[in-house]
Amino acid sequence: MEQTSLDLFPEHSPWVKGEPTRIVFQNSENGYTVMIVKIDETTEEINEKEMTMVGFFPAVHLYETYQFAGRLKTHPRYGQQYEVENYRKLLPKSRSGIVNYLSGDLFPGVGKKTAETIVNALGENAISKILNDPGCLEEVPKLDKEKSTMIADTLLKNEGLEKILIGLSDFGFGSQLAMKIYQAYGDETLEVIQENPYQLIQDIEGIGFQRADELAASIGISGNHPDRIQAAFLYWLNERAMNDGHVFMPEQESIKEVQKLLSSSQEIQEDDLKRELDVLEEDGKIVRDEDHLYLPELFFAEKGIVTGIQKLVEQDNSDEFSESEFLEALGKVEDKLSMQYAESQQQAIREAIQSSIMILTGGPGTGKTTVIRGIVEVYAELNSYSLEPKDYDSEHPYPVLLVAPTGRAAKRMKESTGLPAVTIHRLLGWNGTGYAHDENEPIEGKLLIVDEMSMVDLWLANQLLKSLPEEMKVVIVGDEDQLPSVGPGQVLSDLIQSEAIPVIRLTDIFRQAQGSSIIELAHQIKTGKLNDVTEPRDDRRFFKCTQNQVLDVICKVAAGAEKKGYHPKDIQVLAPIYRGNAGIEKINESLQELFNPADPQKRELTYGDHLFRVHDKVLQLVNNPEEQVFNGDIGEISAIFKAKETTDKEDTVIVSFDAIEVKYLRHDLNQLTLAYCCSIHKAQGSEFPIVILPIVKGYHRMLKRNLIYTAVTRSKDSLVLCGDQEAFDQAVNRNDVDQRNSRLSSKIRERLQQSGHLPDQDDHSNEKTIG
Repeated sequence: MEQTSLDLFPEHSPWVKGEPTRIVFQNSENGYTVMIVKIDETTEEINEKEMTMVGFFPAVHLYETYQFAGRLKTHPRYGQQYEVENYRKLLPKSRSGIVNYLSGDLFPGVGKKTAETIVNALGENAISKILNDPGCLEEVPKLDKEKSTMIADTLLKNEGLEKILIGLSDFGFGSQLAMKIYQAYGDETLEVIQENPYQLIQDIEGIGFQRADELAASIGISGNHPDRIQAAFLYWLNERAMNDGHVFMPEQESIKEVQKLLSSSQEIQEDDLKRELDVLEEDGKIVRDEDHLYLPELFFAEKGIVTGIQKLVEQDNSDEFSESEFLEALGKVEDKLSMQYAESQQQAIREAIQSSIMILTGGPGTGKTTVIRGIVEVYAELNSYSLEPKDYDSEHPYPVLLVAPTGRAAKRMKESTGLPAVTIHRLLGWNGTGYAHDENEPIEGKLLIVDEMSMVDLWLANQLLKSLPEEMKVVIVGDEDQLPSVGPGQVLSDLIQSEAIPVIRLTDIFRQAQGSSIIELAHQIKTGKLNDVTEPRDDRRFFKCTQNQVLDVICKVAAGAEKKGYHPKDIQVLAPIYRGNAGIEKINESLQELFNPADPQKRELTYGDHLFRVHDKVLQLVNNPEEQVFNGDIGEISAIFKAKETTDKEDTVIVSFDAIEVKYLRHDLNQLTLAYCCSIHKAQGSEFPIVILPIVKGYHRMLKRNLIYTAVTRSKDSLVLCGDQEAFDQAVNRNDVDQRNSRLSSKIRERLQQSGHLPDQDDHSNEKTIG
């Protein structure tokens, strides 16, 4: 019985037919396989009798016959390979083929003699007979019932998987995507697709609405079908949240856009759309709030933040200290730290001590970090707290908590304050699927300081606020002119705009920052009033070049910095886009060859489009709480081990993140990317001795003031701009910050006005500019 799928192998398309003889590598999680195949027949120009096949094979067995569709490619290290895009199993037809098949690894305990006995008894169509009637195995002499059951069950199970994979292939899914779908739904895969193909949008990465819509059309779901309309609304809201950061979308705008999305084949009436919106609301899949449409998780996160802020504003935990007590404590702290706080810094510290919640904001060089240290030290002095962690235990937890959204930001906070600091995820006990702390299991402490709040999205802010214990003071720190969070919302901006929380804006630039032309430039960008940016400064340069030249300029600057003694970890290139000749991917490839070129003594490993070498600088792309590494952490590859050298039977990469060493198996390597160049978003919360920032017109839509401002403020000692001055000017002059749809500030005001805790909105009494 030969499986056929004409869509997979259209006429005149190239193919290879053969038997796998050796599995070199197989990832059990995603089916990625490298194997040696003995070629029986092919339409490709292959002169060899064997070929290395690479691809995603969820179910492939030695000595079975397969037909592969794909393309020949030459790997820089391993030579010619066949990259398989689709495949199908061809059940053996000859007597010897069936004997080899039944005595293979798929059927443990069945040797060649037993296989020959089965074929002698059932003939050369033995496999088809067993699949149609497992009872026919009773005709085979000396074959016990246990082995008969195993053979029949294995054939049926294997046929079931084959049917699913063939079915997915018939729907147009390649083997990699088919494997993802099968892993999600298992034996119910085809039933799920038949019942609701739009479910794939939610569950399978890489499948969008258009692909699911094509699939739906193939099984008769089209036009104004309820499933189609509902899926379109959910897709639209999710895309606006994840791509644009919107917390909600206006109802009428959503109806018009979804109508456009659905009307490629026929016009969908507005009444049909409104009908299905009602159904979505009734089913709890969408929340309507006046004329705003929310995904439920965003609606309740916004609502949760409002409740959390109300609780903080209304709680009476402001410590009563006289002015003389405050000044005495401040003096002791100044003596301890051998410094003197400016009047503006004193006022910021005083406000934090007096308030249950406060926001501290300001640009680079305005002393936010100095104020953070002062708040902690004065607070401890006034309350007779020790700041030595060894003085505390589980019964008496450390009273001061310093947190930031990323590992890099937390490390920077710890280094600049000399106090313990962790990520928000770690504080809340994130385990990869949920949090240990919430309103029922609050965190412990007396004072919480959250740095880099502009990076915190709606979900994380809600989780943090609902995990606070009674009578905890909160100080929120951030630069409101930086980029907003990657996730939905604009929490820092909304909290400031609510005018319900005391806001301290620092504007003074202190002595240690006054000599920095980088900080001067940052403040010019912030106001949109630039001096000549191309004028050379001690700590800053601008190299004019075209987009085609910018990669060479970056490499020359980086090479020059390395010759001066800087390590690659100190030199950070930042760019806003990934593709193109001035994109992150191309820059990383070039800098890898510059800083860490190929060497016979240096191990390397290819994973997808990435080539990793020992000593490469790499970036963590996702949170990994078990290993205590988080999205945005930068490390260095310290070792690479091939599969045969480890007990894991899989290639292994060891990455050093400061004092932490983390092991990555091959299937974990999608968590890593090269970090010689990274996105400006990924660099938020970090600071680097040298920043190289290309600015070219090819970045077009990304050229915005807050993006350039964020990049420039990542530089600690030296900033090198390169590219087109006109593009730079265009970015600085473009202050059309993408305003995100959010009602957080208005809801906070409304809630606190109702409870009588909001000051008069006209006098802006909650906002103080110090400097």
